[in-house]
Amino acid sequence: MKNEKPKYNQILDAAVEVIAENGYHRSQVSKIAKKAGVADGTIYLYFKNKEDLLISLFQEKMGNFIERIRKATENDEGADEKLFALIDTHFRQLSEDPHLAVVTQLELRQSDKRLRAQINDVLKGYLHIIDSIIKNGVEEKIFHNHLNIKLVRQMIFGMLDEVVTNWVMQDQRYDLKKQAKDVHFLISNGLKKHT
Repeated sequence: MKNEKPKYNQILDAAVEVIAENGYHRSQVSKIAKKAGVADGTIYLYFKNKEDLLISLFQEKMGNFIERIRKATENDEGADEKLFALIDTHFRQLSEDPHLAVVTQLELRQSDKRLRAQINDVLKGYLHIIDSIIKNGVEEKIFHNHLNIKLVRQMIFGMLDEVVTNWVMQDQRYDLKKQAKDVHFLISNGLKKHT
């Protein structure tokens, strides 16, 4: 029901912008409504409260984000090429939507436990993609066969996350997309078997 109405996405887009510019705690529902061009009460037709709006925003936006990464890595290429596609797509998407980058890198970190649990549920799909790439690399015999997949996944996700956070903290003064090759080089060479 939520997704069928165009105002739903309008409100989510407005929320990303308002939260990125003001911070979650200073983003009143009235500011989001004004940015979306709807009455305050309209927001409550779609969301229970501001926290529900933040969760929905994350589920919707990160759901789309993860789907684009899934598509970018669903080719017949090898694990190393898929790893590059994942890194490149991650950086490309956030550089194309700087407001979303601010919200995902800064505002979602301040959430309470219950909110974090719901956010982590959404991220599971992304972590499964990383696991799959690592396993493919091991099966292709290009990555070490004694890797602790859970630890490697955390390191890959952590590195991408930190690079984007640094870019956000530096007011996006440099080209995030250009970081993909260097990050891929570091991760790939750490995973590869050297003969």
